[in-house]
Amino acid sequence: MRNFRHSLWLAGVTLGLALAAGGCSSIRDHRGYMIDNALVDAVQPGVDNRTSVEQSLGRATFESQFGNKDWYYVSQNTKTPAFRRPRTEDQTVFRVRFDAGGNVVGVDRRGIEQVARLSPDGDKTKTLGRDRGFLEDLFGNVGSVGIPGGGPGGGGGPGPNGS
Repeated sequence: MRNFRHSLWLAGVTLGLALAAGGCSSIRDHRGYMIDNALVDAVQPGVDNRTSVEQSLGRATFESQFGNKDWYYVSQNTKTPAFRRPRTEDQTVFRVRFDAGGNVVGVDRRGIEQVARLSPDGDKTKTLGRDRGFLEDLFGNVGSVGIPGGGPGGGGGPGPNGS
């Protein structure tokens, strides 16, 4: 009986350790465009146009909003360690530039070196002015809004043009 309990206890501990180790593994994920290097290398400035690029690469991830309507194909690999936020492991941005006639004038490729890491400073955003607490923000306007003659929103006082 003692051997059986010991074996059962050992199996339980082993199973617990296996589950704990499995929970610590990272999750890898791919987001965005799946870049096929053969297709991307086939896009040639002066030869291709918008239609041929869309037929070979598909729709772009996004199109620029200002200036020339460049197309961007974004591919990103992320890694999420246990109990942490996702982190960009690898990124490729493929840009196709077009002229006014819709012909390809240039092709650029950028990597992870263009990713900016931002580290916010705490939970507060510093602002100019008074430092108010939560209750002051919540109840600060009680009694000052809607007072007759108390300015905009109040009734009874003269209007903006004095009448």
